[in-house]
Formats: sequence, C-alpha cells, structure tokens
Amino acid sequence: MGKWTGAVKRRLRTWVQVCFTALSNGYAAGFVQGTVWRGDSKAICVPGLNCYSCPGALGSCPIGAFQSVISSRNYHFTFYVTGFLILVGAVCGRFVCGWLCPFGLVQDLLHKIPFFRKLRKLPGDRWLRFLKYAILAGFVIILPLTVLDVAGQGQPWFCKYICPSGTLFAGLPLIGTTPALQGALGWLFTWKAAVLAALLLLSIPVYRPFCRYLCPLGAIYGLFNPIALYRFRIDKTKCTECGDCRQACKLDIPVHRTPNSPECIRCGDCRRACPNGALCLAAERRKEAPES
Repeated sequence: MGKWTGAVKRRLRTWVQVCFTALSNGYAAGFVQGTVWRGDSKAICVPGLNCYSCPGALGSCPIGAFQSVISSRNYHFTFYVTGFLILVGAVCGRFVCGWLCPFGLVQDLLHKIPFFRKLRKLPGDRWLRFLKYAILAGFVIILPLTVLDVAGQGQPWFCKYICPSGTLFAGLPLIGTTPALQGALGWLFTWKAAVLAALLLLSIPVYRPFCRYLCPLGAIYGLFNPIALYRFRIDKTKCTECGDCRQACKLDIPVHRTPNSPECIRCGDCRRACPNGALCLAAERRKEAPES
C-alpha cells in the first residue's frame, strides 16, 4: 500500500508539471503559425522559466522581465518583478522548481531514460553549485546594468547567451515555422543550441544539471528555502539518521542535516523514503505542537 501511494504521489508531481506547462504555454496557435502571443497576460510573470518569445507563452519569465527592465535606458530597477520573486520565494521557495517549471519537467523526463549509469553528481559538484549565483550576479544583474550601447541600452545577457529554456521553447519553434529566421542564423544560435544540447544530454545521467549549476531563478528561490512558508522540519525524536532520505534524494542532499537546503526542489522523495516519518512540513509541526 505504501509503495502504491508513493508511486501515485510521484505521478502527481509529473502531472502537475505537465498541466502547468500546458497552462502557461497554452497559445497553441502560436506554435502552428510561428507567432508570439501579445495579449495583456504577457504583462504578468509566471513563477518558473517561461520565455516571453515562446510562441505559446501566455505570461512572462521573471528573469527575462527583470532583465528587460534593468537593461532599459529609462529604468534601473523593477519593483513589480522583484516583489513577485520575493513573494513567491517567501511562500514556497524552490517548490516552483520541482513542481511548476517547464524546463524542470524536461529534465525530469530525460532522466527517466534508462542509462547504463546514473551519476549522483558531477566531479567538483560542491563548487559547481556556486555557478548559478555567479550567473545571477553577473549575467542577470551586473552586465545588463553596466555594458551599454551608444544609446545607453543594455542587453538581457542571461536570456541572450545562456538560457536553454528560451532556446527550446522559443528559439527552435520559431525557427522551425519562420523561413526568414532560418536564413539569418549565426554563431549566437549555434552557441545557444550547443548549450541546450549539452544540458539535455547531461540530464540523462545527471539529475537536473541546469537547476543544480546554472539556473539563476533557482538560485533566488533557494535563498528563501529556510524561511519559506512551505519548508521542512526534522522531528529529532523520530530521526535515526539512517540516511534513507539522502539516498532517495536525486540531488544528493543530506536531508536529515539540512532539510531546507537551497538546493532542495521539494520533490518529496525524501519524505516518502523516511521509514519513521521524521520529515514533515513546518506547518504540520506547528499544528501538532499544542497537543504535545
């Protein structure tokens, strides 16, 4: 019964990811016609990576929207996007990464492909995890603010040079349906396609390489994990430090020591693996406290 319940919960997460991806990219005509939705909903950010230029996107990516504003010659700060990121982070932290991000879904599905060996982590994993913070600081904030053209305009450096989600959901569909774009491809698209291909291939043996090492949005939400309303707590009276939670975690997090690690995407595998029910939500503990 327990194994069946666990399987249902794992499928539930996948279906939530699929449904949210379909909902946030629901302009199906865009994929057929090679056009981009420009309705009023594009002024609203969605929680996960969701490229503005994706033909089906009904909302905006918070990272893309943030860069668009701060790289403008008319503005240097965006209160709306910053407030949105703080609100989402304070409520659920990296739950967004595990349940709502379309590119997270792609990586999850690729990791399910049978491979002769699944890797728990890459060599140098401890240091590679800091890359996403460097990308957040450099490509999302500093470069768009400081490297300007003659008109005083910056560029969305992360979106333009790194973001694999934009290449997959926006670049490839638009190129496939727009012959004029096919003749204008240059080194930048080749570079972006290579980054995407490398991450997609790496996602087969390594669980979520982009989320682990490169995603600036995950870096932001991860900072809120220890204080978010949706966070975990360890019941020390039940925890035997058996290590089953870490073994179940595809990100190799020592959950019994750091249940709210900035790397945790809240997939729930650790909670299902705990034989003693020592992992619980912070809200559950607060509810139980008066009765103890």
